[in-house]
Amino acid sequence: MRVPIDWLREYVAVPHDATGEQIAADLVRIGLEEEGLHTGGVTGPLVVGRVLTMEPEPQKNGKTINWCTVDVGDANGTGEPQGIVCGAHNFAPGDLVAVILPGGVLTTPQGRLEVGARKTYGHVSAGMICSERELGIGDDHDGIMVLGRRFAGQDDLLAGLTPGTDAIPLLGLDRETVEVNVTPDRGYCFSVRGVAREYSHATGAEFTDPALALDAAAPPANEAGFAVRLTDDDPVRGRPGCDRYVARVVRGIDVAAPTPAWLAARLTEAGMRPISLPVDVTNYVMLGLGQPLHAFDLTTLEEPVVVRRARAGERLTTLDGVDRALDTGDLLITDHGGERPVAIAGVMGGAQTEVGKGTHDVLVEAAHFEPVSIARSARRHRLPSEASRRFERGVDPALAAAAAQLAVDLLVEHGGGVADAGVTDVGTPDAPEAVTMPVDFPSRIVGVEYSAEEVVSILRAIGCTVTRDADELTVVPPTWRPDLTTAADLVEEVARIHGYDRIPSALPTPPGGAGLTHAQRVRRIVADVLAGQGLFEVWGAPFVSAERYAALGLDVDAELARSVRLANPLSDEQPLMRTRLLATMVEALRRNVARGTRDVGLFEIGLVVDRRGEQRPAPTEDVGVRPSEETLAEIRAAVPAQPRHLAFVLAGERDRGGWWGPGRAADVTDVVDLVRVLGVALAVPVTTVADGVAPYHPGRCARVELADGTLVGHVGELHPKVVAALGLPARSVAGELDLDVLVTAAEPTVQASTLVTFPMAQSDVALVVDDAVPVADVEAALREGAGETLETVSLFDVYRGDQLEPGRKSLAFRLTFRAADRTLTTEEVSGLRDSAVASAARRTAAVQR
Repeated sequence: MRVPIDWLREYVAVPHDATGEQIAADLVRIGLEEEGLHTGGVTGPLVVGRVLTMEPEPQKNGKTINWCTVDVGDANGTGEPQGIVCGAHNFAPGDLVAVILPGGVLTTPQGRLEVGARKTYGHVSAGMICSERELGIGDDHDGIMVLGRRFAGQDDLLAGLTPGTDAIPLLGLDRETVEVNVTPDRGYCFSVRGVAREYSHATGAEFTDPALALDAAAPPANEAGFAVRLTDDDPVRGRPGCDRYVARVVRGIDVAAPTPAWLAARLTEAGMRPISLPVDVTNYVMLGLGQPLHAFDLTTLEEPVVVRRARAGERLTTLDGVDRALDTGDLLITDHGGERPVAIAGVMGGAQTEVGKGTHDVLVEAAHFEPVSIARSARRHRLPSEASRRFERGVDPALAAAAAQLAVDLLVEHGGGVADAGVTDVGTPDAPEAVTMPVDFPSRIVGVEYSAEEVVSILRAIGCTVTRDADELTVVPPTWRPDLTTAADLVEEVARIHGYDRIPSALPTPPGGAGLTHAQRVRRIVADVLAGQGLFEVWGAPFVSAERYAALGLDVDAELARSVRLANPLSDEQPLMRTRLLATMVEALRRNVARGTRDVGLFEIGLVVDRRGEQRPAPTEDVGVRPSEETLAEIRAAVPAQPRHLAFVLAGERDRGGWWGPGRAADVTDVVDLVRVLGVALAVPVTTVADGVAPYHPGRCARVELADGTLVGHVGELHPKVVAALGLPARSVAGELDLDVLVTAAEPTVQASTLVTFPMAQSDVALVVDDAVPVADVEAALREGAGETLETVSLFDVYRGDQLEPGRKSLAFRLTFRAADRTLTTEEVSGLRDSAVASAARRTAAVQR
C-alpha cells in the first residue's frame, strides 16, 4: 500500500517537518513493514516554459513536427528562448508547458531517459516539452501537458507562474510516498485511513476519522432508493455472501470532465493511473477509506438488483473483455430481478454495465461481502483486483454509507451531476462478538508487566469497547478489526501498541524434562551407527508411481491396496504415497551413480504408508473453524498407518582398492553385517534366515527376525531384473527394516555386562552339511549346545571340493569360551565343544571332519 504523505496529513496530524523516512520508521515500530520510499521520477531542471512560436514542418515520412521556441526564463543560464522539436499539436503559442532541460532525467516504465541537446529533423532540440505520462503523473500521452488546462479554475496559481519557475514542486514531483506491506490480518491498512490510525497509535498524533463526518452527512435510507434484494442460498461458514448493500444514484454526470489535478496526482502517487472521472473517484474513495466501490451505467440496469449465487451454466463478460464461465460458488450482482449477471461481487464488474463515454447517470455500489467467498472467486477466475484484495482481508461493514457519500460528493462537484434523493441501504451486518480476557493475561503471555489501566487504555485506543468487571475484561472489537476474535489477538495488540521494542530480549528457561524419547534415542543411535559404517543419510520425497513398484518386481495390486492415492499430486507421474523406502531410495542411488559416484552407501529413515481397507477421504472444514470432535475422529480414522522404516543401499566397492591391493565389491554379507552391527548397538538380538522375496535375488536374500520370530525386514542383493529396469549398478545390495519394531524391542536402559578378566579358550571345529542347510542354522545349533560359557561363534572358512561328496559343504567355526569365575581347563573346553558338535549333528545332520 502506497501512502502519499500529503494525503496522510489530512487524516492525522503529521508534523510539517516529518520526512518519509521518519514516518516509515514510526509505522515499522507499530508493526507495519516498510517496502520503500518514493518520490517523482524526475531529476534535474524541470521548469515552466511559455511557448513563443511553433512552426509546423512536414516530413518525408508523412509526419509533421513543430519547431518551437520556448521562453524558460533564466533556467537555461542565458535567458534566451530554448529551441525544441515537438511532435505534439495540442498546444499553441502563449501556452504554459513543462519543459525538461538538457541534463535532466526522466524515469519512465521503459527505463531512465537522459535529456540532452541533440540534432533531429534538421534542428538542435535543446530539451523536451513533456506529457503527463512522461512525467509519471498521468496516463495522457496523446499530447503534451498544458498547465493552463491542468490547473483550470486555479487562477491564482496560474497567475503566479512565470517562465523558469521550478515545476517539480508545482506538479508534486517532490512529494514523498511511503510504501508499506500489509499483512493478511491487517486489511484495514489497505487505506490511508487505516495507516493514519496506525501512525496515530505510534506517535500519539491526533487522528481525525474522515468517515465520521461523511456518515453524518449521508442521508438515511428511504423507499425511493434503487431496489436491491439480498439472497444467498449457499452461505459460507453460515454467513451470507453480502450482509450490507448501499446504492446511490447520481444523474447528469459529464464523464468527459477532467479528473481534478490533485485527485489524479494522489492516485498516481498511490500507484494507480487515472482513467476517467467516475473510475478515478471510486478508486480515490477505496484508497482513502478502504471501501471498494463500483459504478454502473444506470441506463443499462433494470430494477431490482439481486445479490445471489451463480447458477450452473451462467456466463459473464467482465470489464477485461474475457467471457467467463461462472461457478455456483460465485457471488453475483444481477439485475432484472436476478435474471442477468452484471458483476462478480467484490471482484470485477461486467462489460454490459460499464461506465463509458455515453454514460450520464451512474449507480454507485458500496457493499460488504463475506471475505472467504470473494477470495475463492478471485482465485477461481485468476482475477485478483484491488477490490478483492481488500474484501478478502475484511472491509469495515460500517463504512459503506460514508464511502458512497464521498463518491457522490466528488461526482457532483467535479462531474456536474445531481444526487438522487433516493438512498438504498439494505442488510444488517453481524455485530462484532465480545471477547473476555483476564486483565493480567497480556502480562502473563508477553512477560512484561502491563498495568490494568494500560491494557484498558490501549484497547480503547484501537477502537475497542472495554468493560471491566473485577479482574476480567469484556472487549468488543471495532467493526474494522475482524481479526480480533480471541484473547490472544488482544494480547498481540497490547504488545504492539505498547511497543515491541519494550519487550526484553530474554531467552526462556526451558523446563526440566525427560529429554529425548526412547524412539528418538533409538533413531539417533541407528543413524550414528550407519554413518559410522560409512553410509550417507538421504531424504527422498515420499511420492512414487505404480510403474516403480512394477520395476521392483513387486505385486503391484498388493502395493496399491496398501498405498494412498493423492487427490492433488505435485506430479501426475507420482500420484502415490510410498509403501517402501526402497521405492524412492533406488532413485537416489541411480542419481548418484549417474553423476559419477561409483562407490555408494546410502541410508534413509522415513515414514511409509500401510493402509488397511478402503481409502476414505477425510472430511474438510473451513479455515478458522475448529472441527467438532466427531469430525476430528473421522479425520484421524481416515489417516492410514504410517510406520517408520529404515532402508540402506550399497553399490560399488565396500573395501576400496589402492596401492595396498585390489578392493572388494559390496555383497550380501555387507548388508547382513549392517543388521548385526545395529542389533549389537541397540542390544537387540536379531537373526537372519534365508528367504526369497522381491525385490531381492532369490538365492541371496535374508529375512531379519527377532529372537521370538517377529519379522523386522529383509536384506539382500537386488534381483538382476530390478537392477536392469532401474538402471542401477550390477549386484547392488539393499535392505529395509521396520524401525518401529526395533524401537519396541530395544530396552530403554541396557544393563552393561561385567568385564571378565579370566582368559579365554578357543577351539576350532569343521562340520560337513548339505549345501541346502543355512549357515545360520548350524551356528544356532552350536550356540545351543555350547552352553553359557560360549562367548562367540565365528565362521572362518567354507569349503566345497574334491574331498567332499557333491552337494556337501564344510563349515569351519571358531568357538570362544570364557568363564566368569575361573579359568577353564582343557577338559572342560573339549567337553563344551563336543556338546556343541552333538547339538549341530542332531539339528542339522552335521558330521565333524
